[in-house]
Amino acid sequence: MAWMVLVVSGLLEAVWALALKESNGFTRLWPSVVFVAGLAASMGGLAIALRTLPVGTAYAVWVGIGAVTTAVLAMAFLDEPVTVLKVVSILLIIAGVVGLNLAGGGAH
Repeated sequence: MAWMVLVVSGLLEAVWALALKESNGFTRLWPSVVFVAGLAASMGGLAIALRTLPVGTAYAVWVGIGAVTTAVLAMAFLDEPVTVLKVVSILLIIAGVVGLNLAGGGAH
């Protein structure tokens, strides 16, 4: 259950990151509201997952999911350039998250 909460929290990290961009420095109301709600939900889920998961692994997985999702959505919808180096870097982040889980990222 903690892993599912962590994955959803990682996806919500992308929500608040993209909303922060769209808020234009908190000058636009609704993207700012989405940012605050997404941030609260993402951090809340991380806090719940940390009840049973090791902090180093959980935080790295949370950040990795958020970073990969944010980067992919920004390239898909916000006209950020897609380069070979970006794609390879995203794949390396994914490999790192998988590696952390294989290295014993289970509940303690």
